[in-house]
Amino acid sequence: MKTPVSVLRLPRGPDPSGRGFDPSSPRYIALCNTSVSPSADSGTGGVRLQEEQRARAAAREAFLRCLISMTNKKVQFQMYEKAAVEATFGASDIDVLNFQVSDLQTPIGVQKEALLRCRDVISFSFSL
Repeated sequence: MKTPVSVLRLPRGPDPSGRGFDPSSPRYIALCNTSVSPSADSGTGGVRLQEEQRARAAAREAFLRCLISMTNKKVQFQMYEKAAVEATFGASDIDVLNFQVSDLQTPIGVQKEALLRCRDVISFSFSL
């Protein structure tokens, strides 16, 4: 009989019936430091805020498309302390704090399943 594995509970995203995070909420302010205050809704401040939000949305979309294209592919991760590991990418949690990988090849052996903390990853690469 195989050993049972506990279920990992990932954080919840925004309310599905809403339109995303409230720009005045403490979580939004902490995670999305902008150069323009959210109360700048008119004049050049409002235009700058819209431009910055458009740029952030484009960067976020490009990153999410990158994550989707990495699924089930071999990915090389460059970690701190000059560690280089390779694994099959599985998924990321909603806040992109952890990567779930399979067959993680480390300098000391192979781990069948693992979570990599994103703050420990310097860069990653994979073949298209």
